[in-house]
Amino acid sequence: MAKTKIEELSEAGQSVWMDSISRSMIESGKLQEMIDMGLRGMTSNPTIFDKAISSGNDYNEKVKQLNKLGKSTFEIYDDLTVRDIQDAADLFKPVYEKTCGLDGYVSLEINPKLASDTRETIKEGKRLHAKVNRPNVLFKVPSTDEGFEAIEELLSEGINVNITLIFSRDQYIRTTQAFLKGMKRLLDKGGNLSRMASVASVFVSRIDTAIDRLIDEKISNEQDAGTKDKLKSLRGKAAVANSKLIFQKFQEIFSGNDFQLLKDKGARVQRVLWGSTGTKDPGYSDIKYVEELIGNPTVNTVPQQTYDAFADHGSAKETLTQNVQEAGAVIEALKGFDIDINDICAKLLAEGVVSFERSFDSLLKTIETKAKG
Repeated sequence: MAKTKIEELSEAGQSVWMDSISRSMIESGKLQEMIDMGLRGMTSNPTIFDKAISSGNDYNEKVKQLNKLGKSTFEIYDDLTVRDIQDAADLFKPVYEKTCGLDGYVSLEINPKLASDTRETIKEGKRLHAKVNRPNVLFKVPSTDEGFEAIEELLSEGINVNITLIFSRDQYIRTTQAFLKGMKRLLDKGGNLSRMASVASVFVSRIDTAIDRLIDEKISNEQDAGTKDKLKSLRGKAAVANSKLIFQKFQEIFSGNDFQLLKDKGARVQRVLWGSTGTKDPGYSDIKYVEELIGNPTVNTVPQQTYDAFADHGSAKETLTQNVQEAGAVIEALKGFDIDINDICAKLLAEGVVSFERSFDSLLKTIETKAKG
């Protein structure tokens, strides 16, 4: 039987995860069908759950049932999301076992309202880990100043972590530092490093959206034709360039002495996961942020539309380590036009944290409305 495009990606060293979850996806057999095609994991966030619970009736009966039991709105949210995560994790369990714990993971976001409180994030991460009670679940913590300490602590307690909302190389480097420190502490406690997993989730397309907007503004205000052409040539280049430079840093860090000690004790590398990989500009390829970021070992978590598009017409050829010098030149060229990617990344991180908080509030309001209905 011919391999699917998704399976071909896995053979190239990139695991495809689905950036979506819903009760209907689990119960209809659609998720199992995608697993059979080569899907190797799943990620979720408050925005995804808000969409799943608000758009349709799949959760209505369970919401009312839990409401009658006297559960608060947060408790209903907690029970609904944990149930979906558990059921999805059970479907992925054969992948987890077949890959010896490399893949088969489902990610659950720790309450984003706690993002600025390290102690409460740690407490909530431990609570969720105990409640979900599945070995193949990753708990998501944002790559903020407050988050890094929580990431280290949770890893040191043997809890798998998906570090999210990474935009810049500096954030990525600090993420790996938290990972190495947490794993070293776990090792010092006598923990089993071979059963641990962590991914560094780098958000991609949002960078192009932000920088392309600035480029377009500069083009509209520019009179010189040559300068306009140079600006146009930089559209759609920043996100992939940034990602390639981050992956170069991954290769450097995980071939270094700090990781070697952990590796000797059974630790796996903390893979880079490409997130926000749906194409937002209709002028770009619908699989741009998959095909241009294929490398070993990485993960790409894709929305349904991007998954379907790649399964239909994708090409699983290694691209991530090619033209890295050119990637650096793109970042420098943007600086020459007063577009600093570090400033853009800092702004996107702040916006991302607020966006997840708003989605969480919206999700709770949706549940409250359904409970009363």
